[in-house]
Amino acid sequence: MKAEELRKKDKKELEKTVSDLRKRLGDLRFKFSSNKLKNVKEISNTKKEVARILTILSEYGK
Repeated sequence: MKAEELRKKDKKELEKTVSDLRKRLGDLRFKFSSNKLKNVKEISNTKKEVARILTILSEYGK
């Protein structure tokens, strides 16, 4: 999701999305360690998405 789309969401939605993505990241790491993950790039994409959302959340605080 692009930053423009994320800025349109409210704070509660973004916080829920971050928690969901962090759970997904844990699952991806587990699959990676057990050699069941086909697309390894998915881990870095998820981490970038989390960082994007956290950046927007920090903008709300200012």
